[in-house]
Amino acid sequence: MKRILLFCAAALCLAACAEKNPVLSIEGGQVQGVPTETKGVTVYKGIPFAAPPVGDLRWKEPQPVVPWEGVKIADTFGAPSWQSKHSGGGYTPEFFFDGDPQFSEDCLYLNVWTPAAGKPDKKLPVTLWIHGGGYTAGWGFEPEMDGEEWAKHGGVLVTFNYRLGVLGFLTHPALSAESPHHVSGNYGMLDQIAALKWVKNNIAQFGGDPDHVTIMGQSAGAMSVQTLVTSPLSKDLIAGAIIQSGGGVSDRPSLFGSPLAASEEAGKTLMDWAGYDTLEKMRAASPEELMGLSMRYMRETHQMLRVSTSPVVDGYAYPETFNEAALAGRIANVPYMIGCTLDDMGALGAGIDRFCFEREKAGIPAYAYQFARRLPTDGREGVLQGAFHSSELWYMFKSLRYCWRPFVQGDYDLAEQMITNWTNFAKYGNPNGAKAGAWTPLTQADPNYMVFKLDENEQVASAMGPMMPR
Repeated sequence: MKRILLFCAAALCLAACAEKNPVLSIEGGQVQGVPTETKGVTVYKGIPFAAPPVGDLRWKEPQPVVPWEGVKIADTFGAPSWQSKHSGGGYTPEFFFDGDPQFSEDCLYLNVWTPAAGKPDKKLPVTLWIHGGGYTAGWGFEPEMDGEEWAKHGGVLVTFNYRLGVLGFLTHPALSAESPHHVSGNYGMLDQIAALKWVKNNIAQFGGDPDHVTIMGQSAGAMSVQTLVTSPLSKDLIAGAIIQSGGGVSDRPSLFGSPLAASEEAGKTLMDWAGYDTLEKMRAASPEELMGLSMRYMRETHQMLRVSTSPVVDGYAYPETFNEAALAGRIANVPYMIGCTLDDMGALGAGIDRFCFEREKAGIPAYAYQFARRLPTDGREGVLQGAFHSSELWYMFKSLRYCWRPFVQGDYDLAEQMITNWTNFAKYGNPNGAKAGAWTPLTQADPNYMVFKLDENEQVASAMGPMMPR
């Protein structure tokens, strides 16, 4: 009798554990996550969302994921795309203080943080985060991008890696000739679209609503958001968009994308110069050799060569620039949040204003912000100062606990306010929440931003008003 009772107790325990951390069936096979420090929040690390883009799949559109057998325990992040190693000051001590992970061409992996694993009826709002790094660096599991607090605030967060640099955006006539769409380049962008489609097809298993997906990115990630709300392949899959330090619109029609033909010519010039004059030779070259080719060419020839390492206007995935589409009212008609930091790269305010005014014409709200908290330091040299480009990431993910900076209570309070605004936007298309609040859309009549800052007593002092001057 005692043995039977013990067996029943063990079975009940296993059933409870399975309910808290269920095995999910997704594209490719079965997967099980790992619990986080936050009760009820599970993270799934390193889920493949496409086949490894290696060998004959280098410089091709992402292909369906390769199935696996058994249950994949998703406890390890997938390798990021090939890129230069981080070293020295600036962003290295800020975000990459633990060193770089192993880079690989086999990089198409995503991560999911959720408070509702295995509960498709929950239909929680989903946010797809696109990391920055100039299309040549970064990955989807940097410490500032941790999604535990996001899930704690009632949302499902997905982050991912995509192909970077020459592996993600090379254009070449031979590559265009073999493509069924007669284009080349934009492979990294197509990876982003593949991740978005994976979310559409699989996120219900994680408790997310596949029809309520907000895309969000910063710097090159923000410019990626701009391409995705422009692309006919993706804009209908999007319920909202957040553009952080990616600029807005201007009167320059060529902004945000170079033409395909000119990029193809540059790509061919580089590959021919390096001796890779056939596709077979190009695909046989090592990633290390390819990543350094442009710099070697300029060093040895003393000539500038604009080889594509960012999206090009190809008439297929990216038929026109975001700038052109936004001015013509052809981007996704969804709510937008857009902003920058006080000490950001360049003067972004005029473009943000113009974008919001264009959205006002379309009858679509656009909420503008400025992050003006100049981050505290501990006196060390060679680190970033002020409200620098990317500084808001520690706050809107509320990931300050991973940072070395001497934050005060006001910083944690500000982070709580920001992550609440950001997750509210993902839930409702409104950073205030279900009801109207202090943060109003930027319009011609009310051209004000939500300015996030602390006062002289290091207390939260966020309020609507004009952008603070640098």
